[in-house]
Amino acid sequence: MTLGLFDPAFLGGLAAGGGGYDTDAQAYITAVEAADGQSLETAVKDAINAFFVGCKSDGIFNAIKASCILAGARTLSGALVPLVSTMPAPTNGGGNFQAGDYNRKTGLVGNGSTTYLNSNRNNNDDPQNSNHNAVYATTVGTALAIHGGILGTAGSNQIGLSARKSRNNNAILGIDMENGFAGINRANGVDFTYRTGGVNTVALQTSETPSNGNVVIGAGLTSPTTATGYGTHRLAFYSIGESVNLALLDARVSTLMSDLAAAIP
Repeated sequence: MTLGLFDPAFLGGLAAGGGGYDTDAQAYITAVEAADGQSLETAVKDAINAFFVGCKSDGIFNAIKASCILAGARTLSGALVPLVSTMPAPTNGGGNFQAGDYNRKTGLVGNGSTTYLNSNRNNNDDPQNSNHNAVYATTVGTALAIHGGILGTAGSNQIGLSARKSRNNNAILGIDMENGFAGINRANGVDFTYRTGGVNTVALQTSETPSNGNVVIGAGLTSPTTATGYGTHRLAFYSIGESVNLALLDARVSTLMSDLAAAIP
């Protein structure tokens, strides 16, 4: 494949010092291939590299503190490799996700009763007024998609069907989660932004001290070790971290998912 001067993969090669992928992208690809026990297709690697390069070009990469691309990899183990080795690796909650729950093109589906991922990043690891949670759903199901902190406590985060909040315990927006990108972002103490269906909505809700509990994907925690609210969404990406431009992240993640769908046989 010949790369044009402004092709993201070409620019990624420059970021890596010429002739290859972006350094972080290559490290991620190498780790995924090690977990899979086999190589990824060139087009899949190109799509991943373009995502890394694009996020860095947009200035949003450093805001991401915990994240997995839950698609592209050949195995569930590969899909649970974090974007960067310094990020926490998620735990398969209770070991209940099975290989058959994972699809390379569409992601990881919850069963609504026992499955969730523990991101192993605490909801209070990010500043009270600088925080985001996001997911990419290829199929919207029921219940929770992502939750940070302890359910029902002040200062928790939540994205689920007809419920989203950020660093407070009472902002329930009447907006249905749609297929594709969904995210919440707080950049100040006065309001937060929720994005789904390519549209941002602002909620005027004052922030609270972040709830002390890990961010989990596909459920919520009632204690540090007890999950509930299990979702049936099929998710292909999650991101946790400091304040980020949701529109830019949406564009990069959506492009990645489109590219992976085209690249995977």
